[in-house]
Amino acid sequence: MKLTLDLSLYLVLDPDLCGGDVQGMVATAVAAVAGGVTIVQLRAPKWKKRQWVSAAQALKVALDPLNIPLIINDHIDVALLVNAAGVHVGQQDIAPEMARQLIGPYKLLGLSTSNAEQLAAVPLDIVDYIGVGPVFATGTKLDASPVIGLEEFAKLMQTKTIPAVAIGGIGLGRVAALRAAGADGVAVVSAICGQADPQQAAQALRLEGADI
Repeated sequence: MKLTLDLSLYLVLDPDLCGGDVQGMVATAVAAVAGGVTIVQLRAPKWKKRQWVSAAQALKVALDPLNIPLIINDHIDVALLVNAAGVHVGQQDIAPEMARQLIGPYKLLGLSTSNAEQLAAVPLDIVDYIGVGPVFATGTKLDASPVIGLEEFAKLMQTKTIPAVAIGGIGLGRVAALRAAGADGVAVVSAICGQADPQQAAQALRLEGADI
């Protein structure tokens, strides 16, 4: 069975911001979960595959007892090797239909989208949730699509038919507006990774979106 999907506060780990090693990412993830993070994604575009596997294994061990799903960005082989909860793919990655064939029916599958055309093309019987953005400018993803802004994001949320998480440049002061615009949750990187107290950072983000 698939794990219950709670997108409220979605942490995307950045190894460079977490000390550059596996231990830093695990420590950040565990602290952030204590502060209210509900789902964790491993994304390390500069790393070699063996580093991905080591990080995924360590994160799985740390997150499983906390009942927090571990999502692997793009690398389906790594997700299968460590029995991660799911995979997230982008528009230039393997097609979601092919990803579903590889991961089977019970793992979570997320897909990045950035415009109305991409949202309309999402295979609803295959994808469990979508990431929508970047809503704001981001420095943690160099190949990000053009910024869409809050107004366009709100328009896209009016057409969504599956859970959607806002992505791109999100931090304190932006969560409430995104939730009010229709986001089921927010995905953050630097708002938690690299912060002096990841638990406190996560708590602040959850608190801002709690009343929406």
